[in-house]
Amino acid sequence: MFNLIFIRHDARGNSVRRSLHARGHFIALGAVAALMLGAAGTAGFLVGQRAGTAVTAVPAAWQARLAEQQAELAAVREQTSAEVNAMTRRLAHLKSDVTRLDALGRKLVDVSNIDAEEFDFGSTPGIGGPETDTARGLDAAELEEEVASMAQVLEERERQLSVLDDVLAERRLDAASTPAGEPIIEGWMSSTYGYREDPFSGKRAWHGGVDFAGREGSPIHAVGAGVVTYSGERWGYGNLVEVTHGDGYVTRYGHNARILVEEGEVVRRGDQIAEMGSTGRSTGPHVHLEVLKDGESVNPWKYVQAER
Repeated sequence: MFNLIFIRHDARGNSVRRSLHARGHFIALGAVAALMLGAAGTAGFLVGQRAGTAVTAVPAAWQARLAEQQAELAAVREQTSAEVNAMTRRLAHLKSDVTRLDALGRKLVDVSNIDAEEFDFGSTPGIGGPETDTARGLDAAELEEEVASMAQVLEERERQLSVLDDVLAERRLDAASTPAGEPIIEGWMSSTYGYREDPFSGKRAWHGGVDFAGREGSPIHAVGAGVVTYSGERWGYGNLVEVTHGDGYVTRYGHNARILVEEGEVVRRGDQIAEMGSTGRSTGPHVHLEVLKDGESVNPWKYVQAER
């Protein structure tokens, strides 16, 4: 039998002894000890469980964030790839446009007999740079620079074509306004330019135009584009139409039966301006064609032959 002795001091300092020797005492003491050990174990388990949960939660959060960042990176890569592909297609289209413009420009220069050095569509656009790995594709920045360069080439080609178009338009205008061809569709030339025997007096007299005879009422056409500067009757000419063209040219159409245009009206080459007649000093239906250059009479025959 165990005998457990406890010694304590009272308020006066005297020693007080207690003895635990009964079975009941030891059972109670064991129960208290067991309870204390159980409480300590439970507390330790709870603390350990919380610590383990916290340790496990940190890697899980990192993994979730890493997965989110990987998804964002994949989206950025996909968007960048799409942009690069779009810029690559744009660059290919620009190069095709430049090639077509160059071909068109060269053809226009050839057919118009313009100085090829002034409109140099055959030269290769200036490009260069250090040699790199040709197997590597262009990145977005390089593609953007290439597209900008091709856009400048296109702008230059468009400027050249615009100037060339102006030059050709001016040439077309000059060509359209310069007298050329006959004023009739059916008929024949009945009198030449220069001195001839006057049909009324029989004397040698100056004839400042050419005559084209035909049927009464047949159409009379302008031989060049211009503005009608006279429309009416004039002595010797009968019913007269006068058209002023560019570069100092004036044409006159006399002896008309009926005039179809008014002063100030713009006419093109080939437009009908009158009907053939025999008004004025005339022996029969015909049109008297005159050509003046800078106010001086010139032989219409070389202009009549221009379209033959």
